[in-house]
Amino acid sequence: QLQFVESGGGLVQPGGSLRLSCAASGFTFDYSAVGWFRQAPGKEREGVSCISSSGRNTNYAEPVKGRFTISRDNAKKTVYLQMNSLKPEDTAIYYCAASPTNVCSGYVPAGRLGYWGQGTQVTVSS
Repeated sequence: QLQFVESGGGLVQPGGSLRLSCAASGFTFDYSAVGWFRQAPGKEREGVSCISSSGRNTNYAEPVKGRFTISRDNAKKTVYLQMNSLKPEDTAIYYCAASPTNVCSGYVPAGRLGYWGQGTQVTVSS
């Protein structure tokens, strides 16, 4: 059964850092592009970043470029999101997702496998 388990969120002050993790199972992780999405209160879910199956190609949404870094460990079937210089507008629930293909479509996976996980809450506030 396809499953995503996100972790690493929390409360952090503006300018701080967090590292999110997403452990995946139930599909061939190293054949899939994977990415991060977020949903802020009262807003639609939006793409944040995507990494190709090999890890060689990464893309980021404009608001997070230069501050966030996506990476993956295919042996651990885990994707990470290092978030630095956090801002209050980064406050959201963060979710990961995988593509049935090995490529990204811009900064989101091309297509999406399965259902959303429970996400991890990130709150940036002083």
